[in-house]
Amino acid sequence: MTIAEFTHVTRRYGDLVAVDDVTLGIDPGVIVGLLGPNGAGKTTLLSLLQGLRRPTSGRVTIFGDDPSDPRNRRLLGTTPQETALPDTLRVGEVIDYVGGHFADRAPTGELAAEFGLDEVLRRQCGSLSGGQKRRVAVALAFVGRPRLVLLDEPTTGLDVDARRTLWAAIRRQHEGGATVVVTSHYLEEIEALAQRVVVMGDGRVLADDTVTSVVGRVGVSRVELTIDDAEGVAALPGVVRHQQADGIEVLTVRDADAFIRALVQSGVDFHDLAVRGATLEEAFLALTEGAGPAMAHSAPGSPISSRKDLS
Repeated sequence: MTIAEFTHVTRRYGDLVAVDDVTLGIDPGVIVGLLGPNGAGKTTLLSLLQGLRRPTSGRVTIFGDDPSDPRNRRLLGTTPQETALPDTLRVGEVIDYVGGHFADRAPTGELAAEFGLDEVLRRQCGSLSGGQKRRVAVALAFVGRPRLVLLDEPTTGLDVDARRTLWAAIRRQHEGGATVVVTSHYLEEIEALAQRVVVMGDGRVLADDTVTSVVGRVGVSRVELTIDDAEGVAALPGVVRHQQADGIEVLTVRDADAFIRALVQSGVDFHDLAVRGATLEEAFLALTEGAGPAMAHSAPGSPISSRKDLS
């Protein structure tokens, strides 16, 4: 049974279609990475799950019921993109206040230890750094021992070490039984956390599968080489994206074999050629830039349900 579900959901804001006929299910016990460029519909999907918005058409459920009813959100935890903490309250007081709304809450000391907040429990929220405030906001999503947690850009403003610390805490919460949906602009974050990735574009689902399968099925490769005629090589057939890094041309291509044949036939001089499979970032860019096929495949035996090609 899915823990949350969208059934032919469309959400409009006037003439703007933010979510376009999305059918999507979230099974219990997984971490789902929700990706897409700005305006793709990610935050709107989360707001629909939180009952903050109603669909223009279609149906949204959490735990089998309507999320607009507060009684159905008692086992839901959330961290929005922007969180305002009361400046004059101490961190421990904020955790106690939010935790007091739940019958089965995590103890303040336990939660602080989990999210690295021990040293700031007695500090006023107004004295915290942006990164510390973000960690408090994410910790608050887990204070009620939720079954479903929605994290919208949870590590924005954190340095690399702080992000990794927070990832470890999220993984432990997931191992303790929480189902997690996380949006992020850090594709490394999705690779590190998610068992499943949903790629959004223009309000529709472009891909829905395991991270490995999305990368493998998008059909792009990374080619690196040194060449004098950078513009010429970028114009060869099948090039999805072209960058330069430390004097090396880095290209994302649809068919590495066909690209190399075209490169040789072009007669340009090149050296230090290297080819490897795409990263999640390259697959994501290929999908959202319209180079890859829209797809929604499930791997045999994977904990993924309600897939649908919606492009």
